Amino acid sequence: MNKKGFTTVFYTFMLALTVVILALALAGPISETVSNVRNETYEGSNVGLNCSDTSISNYDKAACVASDMSIFYFVGGLIFVAGMIIAARLVFGN
Repeated sequence: MNKKGFTTVFYTFMLALTVVILALALAGPISETVSNVRNETYEGSNVGLNCSDTSISNYDKAACVASDMSIFYFVGGLIFVAGMIIAARLVFGN
């Protein structure tokens, strides 16, 4: 087996694992930020979306749903990037 090829495979998996760890490490702060924004107020005087109120407009309800889905999209996107790093190594590797 070619040593250079084995080394690049090792570095590819290491880079992909770093991206996955980054995604999982940032999931907590992003979740906290999204929950703060969905509340009525956050950081003292800033006005949030107040998603628990049933009388908000449809536009605010859509913003609440979109902000709630942002955690999934961010973490899922970074895991997808890690998968693409591995796939690129498999497709374009020597």
